[in-house]
Amino acid sequence: MPILETGTCNKKGFTLLELIVVIFILSISAAIIFPSFTLFEDKKIKSEAKKIASILRFLNDNAITTKESNSLKIDLGKKLFTYISQEGKKEEIFETLNSVELPSKGRISIGEVTIFFSQHGASENINIYLSDKNSNLTIALNHLSGRVKIYEQ
Repeated sequence: MPILETGTCNKKGFTLLELIVVIFILSISAAIIFPSFTLFEDKKIKSEAKKIASILRFLNDNAITTKESNSLKIDLGKKLFTYISQEGKKEEIFETLNSVELPSKGRISIGEVTIFFSQHGASENINIYLSDKNSNLTIALNHLSGRVKIYEQ
């Protein structure tokens, strides 16, 4: 009489249960990973907006307190800010930079813009526009009050 072994099978492949478990694990992983990518992009544009607001506030306040003129050069093609701080010449790249608006020049999206800060601060309002796939932000400097605000569009 031959001995029969239970549970052995020579057929190759996956059972339906194994496939369901793998799909479940992949879907849980995707649900955790993909939202973090969009959150990273949102954090990046907000971080850049805060940094630009800080630079504008610094240059405006520094010009008023030291009674010396400062300037901010914005290269829209390279997305580069160049200015002078206590540490010397600084250059910073902002990847989400879109355009700059000045009442005297209108909205500028190509080329270079130089903004001057005299001993009275900025001579006109400044709007800097940032954009990425998901959001648009505006950094606005009011030349009368010296306040800088960030607006979400």
